[in-house]
Amino acid sequence: MATIKLFGLDGREKGGVDVADGDLVLDRGEQAVRDVIVGRAAHLRAGTASTLSKGEVNGSNRKPWKQKGTGRARAGLKQSPVWRGGGVAFGPKPRDFSVKVNKKVAKLAFRRVLSDRIADGSLVLVEDLSLPQAKTKALVSVLKALKAENALLVVAAADEALTRAARNLPGVEVATAAGAGLYQLMVHGTVVVARPAWETLKERLAAPAKKETVA
Repeated sequence: MATIKLFGLDGREKGGVDVADGDLVLDRGEQAVRDVIVGRAAHLRAGTASTLSKGEVNGSNRKPWKQKGTGRARAGLKQSPVWRGGGVAFGPKPRDFSVKVNKKVAKLAFRRVLSDRIADGSLVLVEDLSLPQAKTKALVSVLKALKAENALLVVAAADEALTRAARNLPGVEVATAAGAGLYQLMVHGTVVVARPAWETLKERLAAPAKKETVA
């Protein structure tokens, strides 16, 4: 059984929350994580590279010189890829690089990454992440107390004050428990979860319910 430490905003430990070993996914899902990351990177590719083929290059269809009698190799048109300024043979064209990722694969990948963060102790809980004012200085003091400078802050619902306080801090990002993505969980050194947001993450960590078969 894994235990997630619970802290106050002053950095003092105030207990912990137990997570059953059966809820953690540590024995599978590595390939699923890779598929999701590759799919995300592919989705971000613009796919706008474009070149002109010989049929798209401006120019006449007149032969550069006559077919025979010059001692030179025969040439059909100036737009040929063998000429400077001609078309490009097999060049890139605009295309969609996105890769479809199955929902079950994405679910397994998220559970695996979240389980890893819980198992290695890099995910911690705090009683509350709400700030009285949208002050970066106040958030910096909280992060220093938690020893989490490069952190993903997970809250139950969108918090404008917290978001404004965090936007000038490099390496600090705010996300909701329902919207936090696998990549966000991976790139930050520490995942700081507000206690109210843990219930939503716990639901996302749970194994999907099996459908009952009708005899």
